[in-house]
Amino acid sequence: MDGPPENDVCSICHANFHIPCQANCSHWFCGSCILQVWEHGAALHPCKCPLCRREITLLVPSEASSRRRHMSDVSEILQRIERYNRLYGERSNGLMQRMQDLPFLLKRLLRDVMDPQRSLPFVIRARVYLAMLVSAIYVISPVDIIPEALLGIFGLLDDLIIVFICFLHVAALYRAVLVARHGGA
Repeated sequence: MDGPPENDVCSICHANFHIPCQANCSHWFCGSCILQVWEHGAALHPCKCPLCRREITLLVPSEASSRRRHMSDVSEILQRIERYNRLYGERSNGLMQRMQDLPFLLKRLLRDVMDPQRSLPFVIRARVYLAMLVSAIYVISPVDIIPEALLGIFGLLDDLIIVFICFLHVAALYRAVLVARHGGA
């Protein structure tokens, strides 16, 4: 989904979305509304989501908003979003923040990989495929750090850890792509 759900409104202004942006917590806001929350709070720190209170470290405008960049009011808000992403987009406060961002990043990545119209850099695409291939080979192979034959279901633990690490790596790569794409770099 590239935009907010149909028949939904911004949870800050309670009006139809104007320049919709998705935060790394997966909630949608008007670009100007979430920037006002940030500017009226502690502008030296990323703002917290008004719905779930998670720290917002990345704002991704909808494709429709990006296509309207030529309009002056849209351009100004998109520039402010890029500034926000430059300040906080590469920030990832530990493993918990990365785990919380996984669903948001993996859904967007899957959409980008599956859509031939989207531009995902070849190097990133190759690294994603390589990480997935290596983790799949490890899971399928009979060589394990913790053998399933000896420990039964607990022997699958190392396979799950490898897959989880792969997902974290892929999500970090894609986060860098989103920061570069929506941070003005």
